[in-house]
Amino acid sequence: MKPVLVGRLRIEIVDSNLQRAGELKQALADYVLDAEGDLATALESFSAEQMKRSKQQDMHQRSLVIDRFIAEGCVESQTPIDLFMADHPDLTEDDRRLIQDWRRGFVGLFAVQQVYPDGFELMNWLTAKSYRVYFTSADNPVQMQRFKQGEIILAQIAPIDRQDWMLFSSPVQMGKLGKPKLAVAIGNFKENYKNHLYSDAPELLAEAWKSVEKYHQEFTDFFGSAEITMPGYQLNKKLAEFQEVMTQKRLAEAGIDDSKSLEELTAEAGVTQTEIEEAAEAMGADTKQVAQFFDGKGKTKMVAPKVDLPDRLKKAEQVTVLTHPRWGQAFLPTYHQFCALLEAEDWTAVPNGQNWVDRYLRDPEVPAFVWYHLAQTYPQQLETVLRSVLERPGFDLNNDLNSLLQEFDKSTETELPEIASVPIHLHNLFQEAIQELSKEKGKEKGKGKRKVGAGF
Repeated sequence: MKPVLVGRLRIEIVDSNLQRAGELKQALADYVLDAEGDLATALESFSAEQMKRSKQQDMHQRSLVIDRFIAEGCVESQTPIDLFMADHPDLTEDDRRLIQDWRRGFVGLFAVQQVYPDGFELMNWLTAKSYRVYFTSADNPVQMQRFKQGEIILAQIAPIDRQDWMLFSSPVQMGKLGKPKLAVAIGNFKENYKNHLYSDAPELLAEAWKSVEKYHQEFTDFFGSAEITMPGYQLNKKLAEFQEVMTQKRLAEAGIDDSKSLEELTAEAGVTQTEIEEAAEAMGADTKQVAQFFDGKGKTKMVAPKVDLPDRLKKAEQVTVLTHPRWGQAFLPTYHQFCALLEAEDWTAVPNGQNWVDRYLRDPEVPAFVWYHLAQTYPQQLETVLRSVLERPGFDLNNDLNSLLQEFDKSTETELPEIASVPIHLHNLFQEAIQELSKEKGKEKGKGKRKVGAGF
């Protein structure tokens, strides 16, 4: 009988926690929505920024933004959670502990693995971690049970104790997605929720950041500098050589015998050479690199994506690549023209000089770290030019550059760049998606080619 009693006691504790969690979450949401002054201003700014970044702006998304603000928002040096607890001194220690723990909440793209009368079993697709998530008094269990096993949802979850979780936002239902659409959904999540990419798997995030540093070092070793300039067609060839060198290193690190022929690798993987060549062609990857993952024998947790130079850069007269151990890379076909503007004795004599500056401020492909590099290389010239173009005679490069970049929607905080390695399960998902699209392409021959991007 003892195990049964323990089980019942466990259920009673969970039910009690859920009831209180639902009440506190509702009270916290009302507190934020009814707020005035600095808290209301902070919510408005946070919402505007998030909705601007997101391509999806329905009611579910707006509700999710408010719930995210509760956990992520900041009012000067305090969070909404801090302010709520300060204004509610009657909260018990258990209440405070529960609310404090909500800081560990996160947004994820989840697969519904099981539907229970009182909640879900969810798997975070970004990290492959599973969670038992319960409904609270604030949820609608009848509506929630309409979700089906295998469906994908976008939701924010938060802990109620060490092993159980609650829905912290109304989930956005995305339906059952095939692998190609799931790969697209993961790519969209990566774009819209960068700070939640591996939020429940710090070990994966650490590996991803290490891979950026490693890529920067290998790039610098291969090219001899963190800044290179060459014609687009030549850069494309050199990047292919560089990535071949990287592939050989990764194969060695994964224990793959580089001396084996493609036929031997395909025989070991249990697939045909045609299948591997089609997948590799669609990805723009090396056939051996693709082959090693068909049978799951890759021993690494993370896989580096292929850097693919767009056609417009391949045809450019010259392209400058700047690489950084945290910011990643920038590919700029007009960088030397901009530098020439700063090096000119009289920059106003340079044709369209003011337009160049305006373009570099507005172009999303000129990230903040490029401006930091310019500020370090041409501090006096850049300050002089910006004072004139912006008509701000008091502009100070050291004090005002960050606020200027933010004014033009350039993030001044590092975000995991595209060159970061991705977890092996996401890499494999993408390859499987490519295979499905390749089969579709085979069926649709004569109906026009369908281009697929590489990486997620």
